[in-house]
Amino acid sequence: MKAAVLHAIGDMRVEEMPMPEIREPNDVLLRVRAVGICGSDIHFYTRGRIGDFILETPTIMGHESAGEVVEVGPAVKHLKPGDLVAIEPGRTCRKCDYCHGGRYNLCPDVIFMGTPPVHGAFCEYVVWPADFCFKLSEGMTAEEGAMMEPLSVGMHACRLGKVKAGDSVGILGSGPIGLTALMAAKAHGATAVYITDMVEARLEVARSLGATATINVAEKDAVDAIAELTGGRGVDVALDCVGSTDTLQQCFRIAKTGGAVQIVGMPAEMYPQIPIYDLINRELTATGTFRYANCYPASIAITAAGLANVKALITHHFSLDETPQAIAWVHENRDKVIKAIVHP
Repeated sequence: MKAAVLHAIGDMRVEEMPMPEIREPNDVLLRVRAVGICGSDIHFYTRGRIGDFILETPTIMGHESAGEVVEVGPAVKHLKPGDLVAIEPGRTCRKCDYCHGGRYNLCPDVIFMGTPPVHGAFCEYVVWPADFCFKLSEGMTAEEGAMMEPLSVGMHACRLGKVKAGDSVGILGSGPIGLTALMAAKAHGATAVYITDMVEARLEVARSLGATATINVAEKDAVDAIAELTGGRGVDVALDCVGSTDTLQQCFRIAKTGGAVQIVGMPAEMYPQIPIYDLINRELTATGTFRYANCYPASIAITAAGLANVKALITHHFSLDETPQAIAWVHENRDKVIKAIVHP
């Protein structure tokens, strides 16, 4: 089969790889139909590492994916050949306390697609455990299936932040995760969602998705703007979907006293400064967000019900042969792209 393999920084090649085979009774063989290009794919391509994960051997990137079932293992009962599924990219041990407690995203033995040395989905076929493959609802496309991964991040952030009906939510950043968080917040019942960015095209998409107000931070300070919009109260739940030191600090300042701060973006600094007096004196609840757990079924459900228009985020399409050029192009043109999809 063909696969886009990252050999070193800036060196990705489309080449022939062995066809994967079902080896466990709960596995399924999938023909990959759509894969989103994520910031982490670009990070490995440009830097060769993310934190402790270092590219040391040639690895297939890609983890936002959907595929068609080709073959099922003997223990698989809920899927059959021809089914279109969203592929949850982190398979876990299913035995530890975190897995048994429902927080399997924190499993210490998680194996995650496209994280060296684990091969990902920029290829024609993958084999994956059936319990991490979720059948798409009737009428959903493979592109929507691939978008269930970033939507699940937004869903998980809103669940951890305890977004509920009637809440106000402030989202810093209108990239793919900020926009999926917007959809998730509205699906959870938030009645006011304010979102920021410095790229007007992204804010236009946010408005089309039902944002109550958009703030172009190239023109106006986010903290001042949200204070004005909320009468100085602040929002019930604030989400940092950028990961810069500035937005992290702003997130604490836009949350109301007694409100929640949800840290979704990953700061570049190991120990970024945070306004600790705000955290203490205003009794803010601050929580980190690591991937997602138990979010794919809900993400599929709200997409099928028309509550999440993930298609609005897809701006560019590429073939598998174009993957190396596509990743380089997306890296160089981030302001023009929200989500690019590779079609193996």
